[in-house]
Amino acid sequence: MDLHSRYPAISDLKARARWRIPHFVWEYLDSATGIEATQARNRAALDQVLLNPSILHGEFDPDLSTSLLGQTHPLPFGIAPVGMSGLIWPGAEKMLARTAAKEGLPFTLSTVSTQLPEDMSTHLGEHAWFQLYPPRDPDIRDDILKRIKEAGFSTLVLTVDVPVASRRERQTRGGLTNPPKLTPRLAMQAAMCPFWLNGIRQTGMPRMKLMDDYSENRSALPSNKHIGYLLRTSPGWDYFKSLREVWDGPLIVKGVGRADDAARLTDEGADAIWVSNHAGRQFDGGPATIETLPAVRAATNLPVIMDSGIEGGLDVLRALALGADFVMLGRAFHYGLAALGEVGAAHVVDILRQDMISNMGQLGTKTLKNLGDCLRTTQ
Repeated sequence: MDLHSRYPAISDLKARARWRIPHFVWEYLDSATGIEATQARNRAALDQVLLNPSILHGEFDPDLSTSLLGQTHPLPFGIAPVGMSGLIWPGAEKMLARTAAKEGLPFTLSTVSTQLPEDMSTHLGEHAWFQLYPPRDPDIRDDILKRIKEAGFSTLVLTVDVPVASRRERQTRGGLTNPPKLTPRLAMQAAMCPFWLNGIRQTGMPRMKLMDDYSENRSALPSNKHIGYLLRTSPGWDYFKSLREVWDGPLIVKGVGRADDAARLTDEGADAIWVSNHAGRQFDGGPATIETLPAVRAATNLPVIMDSGIEGGLDVLRALALGADFVMLGRAFHYGLAALGEVGAAHVVDILRQDMISNMGQLGTKTLKNLGDCLRTTQ
């Protein structure tokens, strides 16, 4: 059966994913922090971005390609980093890397992934990014940078919106620790998800392997206070400057929400600005990323990337219309993996592609460059 007949939207993959993975894993993937108001605002604010269709544009042959950091991509979106991907679906990081390589999209490996950078080398395409949670120890930082470059990661993404651990109450109630430990309650949940459990038996219980290399602490910690937090620091501007000095490739700063920060990052040598509120997982009192995007766009001449709340191709178009050069998705690809395995990740790409084509046809725009002209400026 054609996957589009059964799973025409990412929400369909999400619904299937929910019963294919244990409840404690679902709570880790799907939750935010606080009362999850920021997560809700991400969705609500995207729905407020209206685009005006235009007519009589003749035969429709859209061009979805775009350029970012001197490289051309066939689609204007990529795969965002998600910590402990291999917990959500066994082997997730390698599956996502292969999917991205086949499609010519960026794939971003998290510092707190379940795979070592070296183990990812044979699965990477030419657009391999590495997301860095900044280590406190400069020797550890420099060793990580050396390892990722040798492994084939060409672009560094510094995450700056996690200065302290967030509460993530729903995730905490789920009972997850890092490294995961199957208590009787969690083991019962796992037993109800045989495909997930069989995969875990093959790959082993996931761990933050890169962090393990730099720490002797092997005890189970709360999932919002894991080993990664013990090694990282809350970076300042001096940290960014020193990182800029030692990393000679493209450097993206992720977690930007203010125009003044974007302007200073431009002056200090960043190569791109990533507007993000961590999908509502860090702070529950902030605006949606789509709301902060226009001001950040106006404050910098650098490429601007956006994430948080994206659920379909129309949302990608909305972000591009408001000034983003590129869009990244994390949860959506993991819904696909949990629902259908590696095929599900590829299906997410196709859902987004087909949704973009359909909506661009309605808007009467054949390229991404003209999307700003489609914005409805009055309610």
